[in-house]
This record gives sequence, structure tokens and C-alpha cells, in this order.
Amino acid sequence: MKNKQVLLARRPTGWVQEEDFRIVETEVPPLREGQLLTRVHYLSLDPYMRGRMEESKSYAAPQPLGEVMIGGTVAEVMESKNPSFKAGDFVVGMAGWQQYQVTDGAGLRKIDVRLIPASTYLGCVGMPGVTAWYGLMQIGNPKEGETVVVSAAAGAVGSVVGQLAKLRGCRAVGIAGGKAKCDLVTREFGFDACIDYKAESFKADFKAATAKGVDIVFENVGGMVFDAALARMNAFGRVALCGLIAGYNAQPIAIQNARSILVNRLLVQGFIVAEHMELWPQALAELADHVAAKRIRYRETVAQGLENAPRAFIGLLKGENVGKQLVKLV
Repeated sequence: MKNKQVLLARRPTGWVQEEDFRIVETEVPPLREGQLLTRVHYLSLDPYMRGRMEESKSYAAPQPLGEVMIGGTVAEVMESKNPSFKAGDFVVGMAGWQQYQVTDGAGLRKIDVRLIPASTYLGCVGMPGVTAWYGLMQIGNPKEGETVVVSAAAGAVGSVVGQLAKLRGCRAVGIAGGKAKCDLVTREFGFDACIDYKAESFKADFKAATAKGVDIVFENVGGMVFDAALARMNAFGRVALCGLIAGYNAQPIAIQNARSILVNRLLVQGFIVAEHMELWPQALAELADHVAAKRIRYRETVAQGLENAPRAFIGLLKGENVGKQLVKLV
């Protein structure tokens, strides 16, 4: 059996290029005792992957050159010599950018695809959803009536943050790029307002939408979007710093309104959701319940075929996706 894989061929300089990847085919090895063979149905594409492509020191080891790109997956067990798994089981894991994986089962989590779709376990009931839940609930600590600002509000993480904020009785203000995304954020995800950061009237629009100031910021972007939020903060506001995608493909963007951190006695907390695994069961149970009851809605952008993963990843970094960016392999 042949296994198609996408490898990191070279480290990007500036914007990621399709030439930074290489597609190969390898033989799937036979199973040994204790192993199982999985077939990937969905591959998750996420902004953190861009940081892993660099050699610089970070919170996680760099993606090695010449090896399968890292990535979360939903896969089906095709064959098993491991008593913990049987053929037909669906599992979430980190098989990466490939069609098949032979594994000993470490790190795999069985999922039930009967009540909610398999793809949601990579989105609103997966790592992005838990990221939204942890940043808002554990760092933001939202209280009824507070104003929560969410950058990249049409994305997989941001869209969940705003909906969780509304469930807690907060005013949710999103920031997104373009009228179409902003309309989606308010009409489908239920935010109270969404401001187009590409519009010339952005600053005035944002000020009007946050007339009572900002209590919580869930920051995915950085740059001028983050600065706009810092300028509107109330005293003792909280910032959950999740990502800085505005600087991922270029030189880091300086914070202009850092003085607000001191003047308003802000709590600014960066976090990596994988460091809080003890809270994942609670978060996943709550998120699954909300999705099943349609209290949390979601959107997906799905590329077809593993060979299109590099192009889809580049589009994700440029903000071309709506909601969760996936690659469907089966």
C-alpha cells in the first residue's frame, strides 16, 4: 500500500511558498504486535504550524526538514493489533500531512462521530475550541455585561470565543477582514458587532462599538488590531494572548499602545493550550454539548485532497478561509 505524504522541504523566508513543501509516496509498513493502521479522513491546518517551520527557539521544537509536516487529524482505524483499538474506530491524533499512519496508539483519543460530525473534532470540539474556551474562561474570566473583543473573529478560534462570551451574558465585538466576514460574524455567530479592520473608518467604527470600553481582549492577530483594542481598555482588563499572525510571515510588529498595560493595570497572559491538558475533558464536554444543541455554530473551509494542503495553508495565513481550515482526504 502506498502512502502519500507532504514533507517540509525547506524553511520559508517571509511568506510560505508551495515550493517549501515536497510530496512523496512511501510504502506502508506491515503491522507489528501492539500497532494499528489508521487512514486520515481530515487534516487540520492551523497558524501555529508557521512558527514550527522556523528554526528559532519557541515553545515547541521546530518541524524537522525532510519529515512529514505536523498536524492534527481525524482518522479511521483500518487494521489493529492493539487491544485498545478495533477496525472502524475513529480517533483524533497527530498523524500529520499524510494519508496513512502506523502507530502504537499513543496520543490517540477515540471519538464518537454519531452525534456530531467527525470534522468538528478538529475545530470547535477540538484544539481550536479548547483554545477559545481556555483563553476566555480561564484568563478572561468573563462577567455578565462586560465587553469582549475578539480579533480574527471569523476564524476557528475567534468565532467560538464570541459565542462563548454571549453565553456568559457579555457583549461580543469581533474584528475581521471584509464586509462578508463581518456579516457572518454578526448574523451567524451572533456577535453584537463586527468591525472591518480593512475599512478606512475602522478606528471610528471600533470606538463606536466599544462605547463602554473593553474589558477582555482575545488576541489572535497583533499589530494595529491589537493596538486598537489596547487603546480602548478599561481598568483591570484582561488580555488572553493566543496568536500574533500579523507578524508570522514578516518582521514582528511592535505594540504602539503598550502604555495602556501600565495605566489600566492590565493582565496580559500568553498561553499554549497544550500545556493545560488537565482541563481538556471539561472544555471538550461543554463544547460538544453546545455544538449538539446548536448553541455554538461553526463554519469550515475544506480543501479536497492532500496535494492541496500547501495551497490551503498559504491561504489560511493570508486570511482566505472562513472558520476552520481543513483538508479532506477521504
